[in-house]
Amino acid sequence: MEDLSSIERRASHIKLLLMDCDGVLTDGRLWLLEEGGEHKSFNTQDGLGLDLFHRSGLKSGIISGRRSVAVERRAAELGVDYLRQGDPHKISAFEEILRLAGIEEDEVAFVGDDLTDIPLMRRSELAVAVVDAAAETRSAAHYVTRTAGGRGAVREVVEIILKSQGRWNDLVEEYLQK
Repeated sequence: MEDLSSIERRASHIKLLLMDCDGVLTDGRLWLLEEGGEHKSFNTQDGLGLDLFHRSGLKSGIISGRRSVAVERRAAELGVDYLRQGDPHKISAFEEILRLAGIEEDEVAFVGDDLTDIPLMRRSELAVAVVDAAAETRSAAHYVTRTAGGRGAVREVVEIILKSQGRWNDLVEEYLQK
């Protein structure tokens, strides 16, 4: 893990935030329903963080090895720009999103929690692991969140990026006025 000034330097030119879903936007637990569906729980602080991120003009995406209608719905609600699901080998989705977004690897932050995320983290300017990630994933990260996956970890990353770019204060001003 790198020191804070190095993290801020990396975060200062991020244009695209990509993330895994299960274990990052959720706590990683899956509730399989008898009817065949599944239940996932998302954190509203992550949602507001992504809203602020998008209002700043930056883009986001989810790359998940699993397919889920719940993820499709949450991504649509949050205005996530790119959603790729169902391929555990995530590199092709990563490359496709960068091509579509016109973004280079040195403009990407990736947040992950498990082994399948490490190749994407290694190709990103800012590699982030949630605090409850697999040990190998934490070792591959430039930054490890203080907050667990599904408990506001994405919001923490959004704040770091927006603060390092000098965008945070203007975005939250409306909430702080009396």
